[in-house]
Amino acid sequence: MRLRHALLALALFTALPAIALADGLDAAIGKALFDRIWVEAPSSTAANDGLGPLFNEKSCASCHSGKALSAKITPLEDGTVAQRGLATRLGDRHGATDPVYGRQIQPRAVSGLISEGTVTYALPEKPGDALAVIFAPSRGDLAPDTRLGPRQAPSLRGIGLIDKVDEAAVLERAARNKNHPDGVGGRPRLLAVDGEPKLGRYGWKASAATLDQMTSDAFMLDIGMSSPLAPFPYGDCTKMEPDCLAAPNGRSPGFDNEEISAEMVRLLNAYLKSLAAPAPVEPAPPGAALFASTGCAACHVPSLPARDGGTVAIYSDLLLHDMGPGLDDGVGEPGVASSEWRTAPLTSLAFRTDADRRFLHDGRAGTLDEAIRAHGGEATAAKTRYEALLAADRAALVAYLETL
Repeated sequence: MRLRHALLALALFTALPAIALADGLDAAIGKALFDRIWVEAPSSTAANDGLGPLFNEKSCASCHSGKALSAKITPLEDGTVAQRGLATRLGDRHGATDPVYGRQIQPRAVSGLISEGTVTYALPEKPGDALAVIFAPSRGDLAPDTRLGPRQAPSLRGIGLIDKVDEAAVLERAARNKNHPDGVGGRPRLLAVDGEPKLGRYGWKASAATLDQMTSDAFMLDIGMSSPLAPFPYGDCTKMEPDCLAAPNGRSPGFDNEEISAEMVRLLNAYLKSLAAPAPVEPAPPGAALFASTGCAACHVPSLPARDGGTVAIYSDLLLHDMGPGLDDGVGEPGVASSEWRTAPLTSLAFRTDADRRFLHDGRAGTLDEAIRAHGGEATAAKTRYEALLAADRAALVAYLETL
């Protein structure tokens, strides 16, 4: 109860004029935590400290911005793009991380430390190609097999729907897809949770089975803050970065002996779950039939069975698919190939209409048309049918996507 009162005071101090009381006190406090700018330890307020020592950003809201709560990638005059909302994952095709830099480049550091270097991104010259990543390391060279994989902060609208999907239905769909005429395939990523295999649901490569785990990993990897599910107060620092491991941390008995408590994770997730996806347009636009007939709906399944009955409108099968060499950035994860990606839920495209919103895992596509044309691998048949449509029909399909 004392922690709850402290968090409420934090929320009131931050000021939440835009959030309605009907959204609930938990969501209001969660919004304050989402917006909170964290500071390095030690500080005079234990509820605020623990940042870093190496980190990408100081708050969740720094990367997840706008109505869609996704990355906002702004092109600059020199051909590069603003970094906020982009991170660079590291690894080889088999998921081995870099021995010095770990899982992700951390371009910022607390006072007294040097960061891992500077990262610059440039938009592709040819639509559908990958973003260029220029890394100037400050702690030695990358390992020879380490590759750079840009990742944009995904939309968080409708993220509360993912947990409602029945796991058995996803596994059944994967089994049926083995005989799919388009070679769609798709496989579940099963993760060990309390000793039991659970479906990976969250992240570009289905790396988290629960929203709690996803949030905890993001705090640890992007902000450098520990929690009970990610008890690493030095974030992504490796043993090759002893200055980082020797820096102060913000672990506190009042926060489950970590920097972020389980209750804080729960409250932040209450806010995320309050972010509704757009309501479906009725009657369905003409492009809905084209979405199905081209084969897009084979992976971006409009609805899946819910664990408690009914259906969940999620436009994903939550399965990993091999998307071919065009979307292969060379950075795998343990048990997941570098060309495999979880089908992204299409639950906030209606919010993603301004010029700074980009698509696919690295933001390479500036339009939905470019994103579809960049598909390959198991999506080749659907992409080919899309490209064969009359221009008016392609426009109708894209217009339908923009209502989701």
